[in-house]
Amino acid sequence: MANQKTAFVSQQLIGPSPAPAGQVGATAWIRKNLIATPKDVLLTIISLAALAYVLPGIVQWLFIDAVWTGSDRTVCLSAAQGGAIADGQVGACWAFVGAKFQQFIFGRYPSAEQWRPMLVMIMFVLLLVPMLMPKAPFKGLNALLLFVVLPVVAFFLLTGGFGLPHVETSSWGGLMVTLILSFFGIAVSLPVGILLALGRRSTMPVIKMLCVIFIEVIRGIPLITVLFMASVMLPLFLPDGWTFDKLLRALVGVSIFSSAYMAEVIRGGLQSIPKGQFEGADSLGLSYVQKMRLIILPQTIKLVIPGIVNTFIGLFKDTSLVSIIGMFDLLGIVTLNLSDSNWATPVTAVTGLIFAGFVYWIFCFGMSRYSHFMEKHLDTGHKH
Repeated sequence: MANQKTAFVSQQLIGPSPAPAGQVGATAWIRKNLIATPKDVLLTIISLAALAYVLPGIVQWLFIDAVWTGSDRTVCLSAAQGGAIADGQVGACWAFVGAKFQQFIFGRYPSAEQWRPMLVMIMFVLLLVPMLMPKAPFKGLNALLLFVVLPVVAFFLLTGGFGLPHVETSSWGGLMVTLILSFFGIAVSLPVGILLALGRRSTMPVIKMLCVIFIEVIRGIPLITVLFMASVMLPLFLPDGWTFDKLLRALVGVSIFSSAYMAEVIRGGLQSIPKGQFEGADSLGLSYVQKMRLIILPQTIKLVIPGIVNTFIGLFKDTSLVSIIGMFDLLGIVTLNLSDSNWATPVTAVTGLIFAGFVYWIFCFGMSRYSHFMEKHLDTGHKH
């Protein structure tokens, strides 16, 4: 009898049914995003018409009529201008970018020693990639190597430790300086911003007042002013005979500025945490540090990931302002090379600025996409 009853019970779970054909794929995406309503259809038609009008000319100038190789300005000039192009429209001068590429990446770092920043970059990528992978093991060791060991090793490699020739930071430039400033600013601003946000919500009046003054003063002045203060006023507080390297002054100024903005982002997340979370942590007998580390801050950071990444993106682009104090990041070194008379053409400046803008876009877009990935990965509110 028992065998007869169990014969009608399936021994395997039935798998989920596939989604309807009309709900997945490119056709479903087009129907949902481009032609869902009459207004969407109209806007799609207008957008496609605008692209059809503008895009061919842009592609023609950027790629088809572009000059890719050459040793001087004549390859990017028409015959009427005394150049090598016999007829047709003069396109982008990518030969200029190719000729100056090493300077755009390393600045005036000696060519024979450029293997050192390249080695630092390789180590940075090898440590950063597993750090960004949620399921990668040994996160603690990875963070220690990335945020503590790597900066020390990079400092001695780039400046001239380990018996290597010394290279002044005044020779550094290009994308290398942009990445150094951004990485240092990001690595410092997040923990300092968390401390400032917690201090602003503190019940101790002195700590709260100091944090409020710091945040409001820094947020009330532009980054250029902060950089000038770090470059000019910071050495005045040092003992006689002491000095700060110009790069270090820029690092301090960028870190101070970004920390103040990061503090407000974190404070907004702290205010969005329900009061019951604090009370629940207190009922468990957790100390203040345990409550923040285990209960409050993980939820806060998950909520404000868009704001954090937005601050990081702004910081990455704002590093171009260090040219005010005589340092040349990517945009600064591109602008500096535009004055080279050997490459002075009507299209050189536009081509160089397009290259710089494209590099900035790649990094900023990458950070934005990773932000979306982390939001989806940490979005556990509706999962069962």
